[in-house]
Amino acid sequence: MSSVRRSLSRGAVSEHSLHGGDPSVLRRLNSAATLRALRDGGESTLTELARQVGLSRPTTEGVLGELTERGLVAEAPPRPGAGLGRPARRYRFRAEAGYALGIEIDAHRVRLLLTDLAGEAAGGHRADLAVDGSPAERLAAVRAAVKTCLADARVDRPSLWAVAAGTPGVIAPDGTVAFCTVVPGWEGVNLARELGRSFSCPVLVENDANLAALAERWRGAAREADDVVCVHAGLHTGMGALIGGRLHRGRWGAAGEIGMLPELGLRDTTAALITGTEVGPEAAGAVLAGIAEAGPALDDAERLLDAAGWGGAEARTVVERLAARMARGIAAMALALDPEMIVVGGPLIRAGDLLVAELRRQVRPLCLSPVRIEASELGDESVGLGAVRLALDRIDEDLFRVDRSAGDR
Repeated sequence: MSSVRRSLSRGAVSEHSLHGGDPSVLRRLNSAATLRALRDGGESTLTELARQVGLSRPTTEGVLGELTERGLVAEAPPRPGAGLGRPARRYRFRAEAGYALGIEIDAHRVRLLLTDLAGEAAGGHRADLAVDGSPAERLAAVRAAVKTCLADARVDRPSLWAVAAGTPGVIAPDGTVAFCTVVPGWEGVNLARELGRSFSCPVLVENDANLAALAERWRGAAREADDVVCVHAGLHTGMGALIGGRLHRGRWGAAGEIGMLPELGLRDTTAALITGTEVGPEAAGAVLAGIAEAGPALDDAERLLDAAGWGGAEARTVVERLAARMARGIAAMALALDPEMIVVGGPLIRAGDLLVAELRRQVRPLCLSPVRIEASELGDESVGLGAVRLALDRIDEDLFRVDRSAGDR
C-alpha cells in the first residue's frame, strides 16, 4: 500500500507530514478524511471534527467550506433543547447529494433499488419480463422500469452517481455476458455498454451470486465474516465468494462456477425440486418452459417448499433429496476455500426453512473443518442490495480519491 493510501486509511494527514510534497495532495487527503468522518460518524461540530481527523480548527474550517461548495456537506439544524446561548454549529454529510441505482435482471423480472449516498433506500420498482423476449426487448423493458423508478422517486437521471446491474452468468471484465444458460439470448450481450447508453454515470455489471455475497456481508447474515461463500439457489444454483472481505471474481469473472460440472448437482435446481428426480438438459428445459407458461418463475418450487415446511411427507422427501444433490457442490466449494460461513439464499430460500436445515445436516459431514451454514436474511432483495453496494463502492472511489482533478466531484 502506498504511503498516501496508508495515510488516507488512518485519517487526515498532519499539515507538516508531507513536507516538500504537493500541497494540493495534502488538501485532498484532508478533504477525503473529513468527508469520511462525517459520512461514517454522523453530525459533528467543528471542534469535534478537527479533533477526530487530527487537523487544526482553521484547516478543518477551510476543508468544510470546500466540501460545502461541492455540495457534499451542509450545516445541520440546531438540536432541540440545546440550552441557552448560541449552539455550536454542526455539520453533516449530504447523503442526498447523489444516488446509487442497483438493478437485478433475471429471466422473468427486473428489480430496481435506489438509495442515497449513505445507502438509505430512496425508491424501488419491479416489473415482469417476457421469458422469450429478445435481448433488445429485455433491455427496452429494463429502461422503461428505470424511468418509472426514477419518476416515482422524483430523482432526475443526472443525480445518479453510479449504476450497477446483476444478472445470471459469467460476466467478463468489460461487462459482457460471456456465458449464460438462464436468460435466453443473453450470452454475448455487452450489458455494461448497452445499459451505459442510458446513463451519464459509471455503469457496472456483475454476476448475481457475487452481488448476493456482497449484500450478505453488507446487511445480511455475513456482517461479521470476511471469508464467505454465498449460495444463490434459483433456476440453477450459483455461488459467489468473498476472501478477506473482498469479492473474488477470478481472472475472467468465472470464479465459483463449479456448477458447470454436472456431477456436483448445482444445475437445474428448480427443475429437480419440482420433478423430484435427476433431470437431463432436455427434461429441465421442458420443466422450466412449463413454469414460464404457467406464471412467474419458481412459483411451483415455492409451493413445494411451503408444503415441505408444513410437514408434507412427500414434499419433505423431495427437499431432502434436493439437499443431498446440492450438498456435493456446496461442500466442494467449502473444501476449496475453507470459509468461515456459507450463506444460503436466493428465490428458493426463506430464513429457517427446511432446505437450509437439510443442507446443514448434509454438507457438514463432507467438510474437513467446521463451517457455519446460515439462511439469508435478505429474501429476494439480495442481488439488488449487492448491486447498490457495488455502485456505492464505485462512488466511494471517486469521493475519496486523491488524484481528483478540478473538474471532478
